[in-house]
Amino acid sequence: MLFHLGQGQGSMTVAAGIIGNVLEWYDFALYGFMASILSRVFFPTEDPLISLIAAYGVFAVGFVMRPLGSVLFGWLGDTIGRSRTLVLSVAMMALPTLLLGLLPSHASIGIAAPVLLTAIRMIQGLSVGGEFATSVTYLVETAPSHRRGLAGSWANMGSLIGMLLGSAAAAVTTSIMTQTVLEAWGWRLPFLLGGVLGGVALLLRKDLPESPQFARYEAARCPNSPIREAFHCNRAQMVQGGLFASGYGAVFYLVLVYLPTWLEEVTDISLGTAMRANTLTMTLLLPLIPIAGWVSDRWIRRSPLLLAAFLSLGIAGSLSLVWMRTGSLTAMIVGQLVMGAILAVPLGAAPALFTELFPEDDRLSGYSIVFNVGLGIVGGLTPMLASWLMLVTGTTIAPVGMLIGAVILAMLGLGWMHDASRTPLRTTCAVSVHQAMTRAGCTRYEDRGNCEAGHPVD
Repeated sequence: MLFHLGQGQGSMTVAAGIIGNVLEWYDFALYGFMASILSRVFFPTEDPLISLIAAYGVFAVGFVMRPLGSVLFGWLGDTIGRSRTLVLSVAMMALPTLLLGLLPSHASIGIAAPVLLTAIRMIQGLSVGGEFATSVTYLVETAPSHRRGLAGSWANMGSLIGMLLGSAAAAVTTSIMTQTVLEAWGWRLPFLLGGVLGGVALLLRKDLPESPQFARYEAARCPNSPIREAFHCNRAQMVQGGLFASGYGAVFYLVLVYLPTWLEEVTDISLGTAMRANTLTMTLLLPLIPIAGWVSDRWIRRSPLLLAAFLSLGIAGSLSLVWMRTGSLTAMIVGQLVMGAILAVPLGAAPALFTELFPEDDRLSGYSIVFNVGLGIVGGLTPMLASWLMLVTGTTIAPVGMLIGAVILAMLGLGWMHDASRTPLRTTCAVSVHQAMTRAGCTRYEDRGNCEAGHPVD
């Protein structure tokens, strides 16, 4: 079967692995779509634009906290284990989302309301910094070696499902309620629903077994600092991963986040129309992401597959943006669908590639840091930089230059990497788990400290 999960990775394990990403992106999309309402609830001023800027400023605080979260959760995952870290990360998303839905307004408690809102977003930002990389690492480590690409792709499936759910919750809430009701209490409902989703996530993760890969490694390893290992032993991998993640992040945000706004600014196409095409694109991505992961397992190794995808994105994306600038509805729909279909390749294959890039000693620390620098900081700043580039150059086609630059950056990182998509996961700075166990005098650890010789380890 195409999506058979393999022994040791049942549907509940996959669901527990991805549900944190569903919650994370549900909240991300929900806050973005409800920002105009939240600005009036928490930042009432005479100028609506100032209120909106304040609301988006709090939104940006979450991005600022992501690198700190990547260091914290990367260290935790590499020391106390993947499963316990997954429980902590989802708890730090679920509880603040619930509290946001219960938070008193500015009219009730004054300046304390926006202060508490900022604190909530800071806690969520910390959690987001570790959630994705931790869940991908867990999914990849619990998968058979010939299905690591498919396993990693489920995490991005969760992210897209969360985005669609958040968009749908915001759309339904704003459609069925009047503005007065929305600002009085209606805005709370989708956030409270997010809290319920977080409770389900905690139930799924509370008894999650530890990754066998980590359990075997933990029994034989020497005490070390995973963050020090990442920057000392795996400097090249950090730079390679950082280059790729930065290019990948910029392309992702250009295609799936900034494009509707750009179309509204430079053509006669309305934001609503552009957003509907964007939603259609994300829906198309859902089945294509796991297929891309499966292809990287079975047919084409991850690095060449991703190089081909980014080269195609550079060419097809540039042509599509030039065509879209004419304001043609056909160009908008076809262009978004084409770019989205190609973007499904990195969304499906890149999670496993990041996991395979680092050894067990610092896998989660290295992955979390490069991913959050690339996707969180570079990617998050891309919409603002694209708008600024149009302003200083005086040309509406400036984002094409950003797209080409991002593609080149990603391809530089990919071309420099060692492709490990058909080899055992590594530990002890480029030594496989099997080699590490053999050096320790045995070949299999069933439980921590319990060595049973005679069984090969992969």
